[in-house]
Amino acid sequence: MTGRLYIALQAIAERPSLLIAMKGFMTRFFCLAAGLSLIPGASLFASETQAAKNWNGFPRVDFMVEGRAAILISPTVDSPGRPWIWRTEFFGAFPSVDLALLSKGWHVAYLNVQNLYGAPVALDAMDTFPPYLKAHYGLAAKPVLEGFSRGGLFAFNWAARHPENVAALYVDAPVCDFKSWPGGKGRSKGSPQDWQRCLKAYGITEEQAMAYPQNPLDNLAPLAAAKIPIIAVAGEADEVVPIEENIKIVERRYKELGGIIVLILKPGVGHHPHSLENPAPVVDFLTRP
Repeated sequence: MTGRLYIALQAIAERPSLLIAMKGFMTRFFCLAAGLSLIPGASLFASETQAAKNWNGFPRVDFMVEGRAAILISPTVDSPGRPWIWRTEFFGAFPSVDLALLSKGWHVAYLNVQNLYGAPVALDAMDTFPPYLKAHYGLAAKPVLEGFSRGGLFAFNWAARHPENVAALYVDAPVCDFKSWPGGKGRSKGSPQDWQRCLKAYGITEEQAMAYPQNPLDNLAPLAAAKIPIIAVAGEADEVVPIEENIKIVERRYKELGGIIVLILKPGVGHHPHSLENPAPVVDFLTRP
């Protein structure tokens, strides 16, 4: 081995960001050579600005997609097909399912669309994410969408927009009707500040919001037609996002539409904590053939 080659390899070993940059460049090179299109507006050398980190023992990369912060956590060994779960809100909170899937070779991804409450403007931003991850990292075309709390609005709404591009849904104490939360028009106290931000994000008045026809619990037909399986976890005593105004309505209506849905209720538990101490029921549901 020549002295120059040794010095170059040593430099790469000591600086993981160089290896990430090289991987990103080669991915783009071969995509272009194969005639695959890159995402409009994405720089060919975007990976050179990525930051390499660590998350719970797994490699983490932070980057930007169309001006929005994104995170990708990679497993130690990839599962065939490179499946991934898309955390739509609250990255890193109650991560038992994410960690279990990482140990099985899945990736975990996040795109920051905070304070947009699943509005069309948020869905437009989300549209760029799966093709970006497919082109730049070779991830599967169909992710599992993971919606915690208000993240349920993003997960359900994006799935209804693109049912052909969704493998499954995992929702946890999900908001399924913005009139319940943050609107506070039922049992929930709601959140006045979030309600005003929600109305602004959707570009509607409160009167229009009361008649809005595309809340998740009103827009399940596209998911059922695409046979998207749903697994949900919720606390029976949730007063923030009451199950009677949200996931219980989704469960009933989805079954009436012929959809597959499993609802796991936690007796005596409120809105927190999310997830399950033993994530096996969720992981088994998501990874079954």
